Amino acid sequence: MAQAIPFRQASPLKASCHQCSLSNLCLPLAVEENDLDRLEDIVQQGRIFNRGEHIFDQSTPYRACFAVKSGSIKTSIITESGEEQVTGFFMPGELVGLDSIGSENYACTAKALERTSICEFPIDKLEELTGKLPELQHHMYHLMSQEIQNSHQLAMLLSKNTAEERIAALLLSLSSRFQRRRMSPTNFSLPMARNDIANFLGLAVETVSRVFTRFQNQGLIKARGREVELLDIEGLQMVSREFSRQCNN
Repeated sequence: MAQAIPFRQASPLKASCHQCSLSNLCLPLAVEENDLDRLEDIVQQGRIFNRGEHIFDQSTPYRACFAVKSGSIKTSIITESGEEQVTGFFMPGELVGLDSIGSENYACTAKALERTSICEFPIDKLEELTGKLPELQHHMYHLMSQEIQNSHQLAMLLSKNTAEERIAALLLSLSSRFQRRRMSPTNFSLPMARNDIANFLGLAVETVSRVFTRFQNQGLIKARGREVELLDIEGLQMVSREFSRQCNN
């Protein structure tokens, strides 16, 4: 198993949670202004990982969860047959490692998809702080609940839907996540390669390519490499409507 790369400081200057543009998405969202210093006291900021480097590895001791500050992260597990199964993609403002809270070891491996900056929250200090800040504890419960919901939705997506529905749902999810970060919801660069998309959605790489081509021919998207433009959001929503209906039941 690959070993986690030692942390490296991105800069001798420590960024402030007060000033971070992602504070409305990350843990500071749940903390009152006068308590932010207490959160900053435990966070280790400015860790940089290059593409392909591991933030943590499956089955190694669980010591921290991580917030993506810039870049993107892929999580995966190694199955009993020794194959990699991609389990998620994380963008700026999202927390990685929440699925391991309450466990002794990490449930998955987290790897940088590109040059990525993270903030580290040591779990022992975070648990101590949540005991003192009820609003932070409530927010953590909310985030863990979202993790469970995402797992259920993924299981449903993989078990009942066509390739077109799966890919449309993924593109719409990315669109929504980019919009929450005040970025364009219709023009963006995919952080993951198509083989990772195929692995995540339980499809062959050739199937992913065919569906992208079909969507382009139907005027739903325009794609060149990893650059994607969503031309018809409503059309994609119609393709994925069955998935959305099932998730809302």
